[in-house]
Parts: sequence; structure tokens; C-alpha cells
Amino acid sequence: MVDIAAIKKLREETGAGPLDAKNALVENDGDYDKAVEFLIQKGMAKAKKKLGKGRTMSEGIVEMYQHHDGRLGAMVEVNCETDFVAATDAFRTFAKDVALHISSMKPEYITREDVPQDIIDAEREVLAGMDDLEGKPENIQAKIIDGRMEKWFQEKVLMEQEFLKDDSKTIKELLEETVAEIGESVQIGRFARYALGEYGDEEETEDEE
Repeated sequence: MVDIAAIKKLREETGAGPLDAKNALVENDGDYDKAVEFLIQKGMAKAKKKLGKGRTMSEGIVEMYQHHDGRLGAMVEVNCETDFVAATDAFRTFAKDVALHISSMKPEYITREDVPQDIIDAEREVLAGMDDLEGKPENIQAKIIDGRMEKWFQEKVLMEQEFLKDDSKTIKELLEETVAEIGESVQIGRFARYALGEYGDEEETEDEE
């Protein structure tokens, strides 16, 4: 008999449905880790367990993209657990796609948790001072500001941006698909983006296109 608590945990960790979680445990004689692998291999998991928490990822690749005119480029470190996976086409394609995406979409942070609180507070203050909020009830103002903050996060945070090549998915969802395909943890470690004539917060002086 499969432990109900194990089914619940497996559902929370992988995002799989209750029946799929139960069948995965049954098929693997109650072995939790094997059940996770089973779900990922079958494409039933959302790969939440495999996104890197608690797992050692010292392998991977530093991928680079340069625009054809040499005026725009990006560099990204993508990590995985084994050199075998680092050499696969699926992993390298993911890294190339992320480098291209970064060069075009200009993210500033990898995850929402990476955004400093003082930056968030400053942005909320700017939004709170917008003219179109004047005269609206406080609860309505708060909802509008929250909605605009969500849009701001989606513009600034890499994992929340719509994928350049397919706007039906986010970079996070692209990462989860890649993890499900290769069956191993993958994470975006760090990145840098360069545009000729663009320096930090200074106003852009050159056309990137």
C-alpha cells in the first residue's frame, strides 16, 4: 500500500497529478527518488524537484552570444550535475537560447528573490505617485500598484520573462522542459549583457539593432 503522505509530497515536489504520483510510487515499490525520476522521464512532472535545490551542480557551460554586427552580446553560465549532460544537444541548445534571450530582452535579475528590497520599494514608490491613481480609493490603488509591480517583475526578472523564441512560455518553463527532457538538475548561475555605448544606468547612446 502506498503511503498517502508520500503521494502528497511527490505531488508538491513535482507538480504531478494525484493518480500519476500514486502510480509512480507503485511502479517503483515506494522508492521516492525513483518515483521522481519516473515522472520526469514520462514527462508528467514539472521538474520542481530537479531545479537545483540541494543538488551539486559543478558541471555545465559558459555560453556566449554576439549579435552579427558585434555591437551586442551576452554571456551566461548554465550549470548541471554531470559532464555527460553538459555535452548533450538539449543542454547546449538551452544555454544558447538563454544567451540569445538575455542579449535581446535585457533582464537584470535571475529570480524575483534576487531583486534587492530597496529596489522594489523604490519602484513601488514611483508607481504610487503616478497621476492616474489620484482620486481612486486606497484599495483600488493598491491593486493597481500590485498589478504594475507584477508586470515590472516580468520585465526585469529572467525566469519570469516570456521566452524570446516562443512567448507562450517563460524562461522558467523552458528550464523545466529542459530538465524534464534530460532528467538532471539545471540552473542558470549568472549572466552578463553588453551593448556598445551602454554603461550601467547611463542612458543608451547607441542603437543596438
